[in-house]
Amino acid sequence: MLGAPPSGHESLLERAYIDAVERVEDDVDEMRAGILDAAYEQFCRTGIQRSTMEDVARRAGVSRITVYRRFATKDALVEHLVRREFRRYFEQFLVEIEHADTAADRVVLGFVSSLRAIRGNPLIGGIMETEPDFLVPSMISDGGQTLATVRQFVAGQLRREQGAGNVRSDVDADLVAEMMVRVSASFLAFPSHLIDLDDDEELAGVARQFLVPMLNPPGNPQ
Repeated sequence: MLGAPPSGHESLLERAYIDAVERVEDDVDEMRAGILDAAYEQFCRTGIQRSTMEDVARRAGVSRITVYRRFATKDALVEHLVRREFRRYFEQFLVEIEHADTAADRVVLGFVSSLRAIRGNPLIGGIMETEPDFLVPSMISDGGQTLATVRQFVAGQLRREQGAGNVRSDVDADLVAEMMVRVSASFLAFPSHLIDLDDDEELAGVARQFLVPMLNPPGNPQ
């Protein structure tokens, strides 16, 4: 399991990943959870920049003061909400890959489902499409911290495959994970004009042609 770095130094995505692998449940504070749900709906409908804390309070049916008691600033509210959505993505990802029969199938499924889940999420996908200045820079310009977090996640899955005898032991799990994550991140940050990212079959073909072969180092039998 990825250990948590010192508080205040981990990225938003890293905290979401830690929450997922440690199976942190949704907020037990019903008022806080209700505000997050209202913020999700508000931001999906109107966008983050055009929404105010007053808008969120009105949609949640509570006072503005109540919202500020749970979230000191709008930035804090947005961070908690995006973190919750990414945590739910990681949790769903871990469930989905269990239904694939082989390591190659899990690589393909992981690649396709991750792009679909993030791009299809009304909040995160919407932010990346309409307000990329909010989220994308933090994913690609944070000194590599976010990519390193996801790389550790993918590398951990690859090592599980190696431990089960599904992937050769001489595969460099960290390097393969790095390449896989960078390919996925590039599609998320800079949509392709060549590959239809909404076509699961096309994405699966890309994964089988370019990602699955990484499980077989040069010179190893297929």
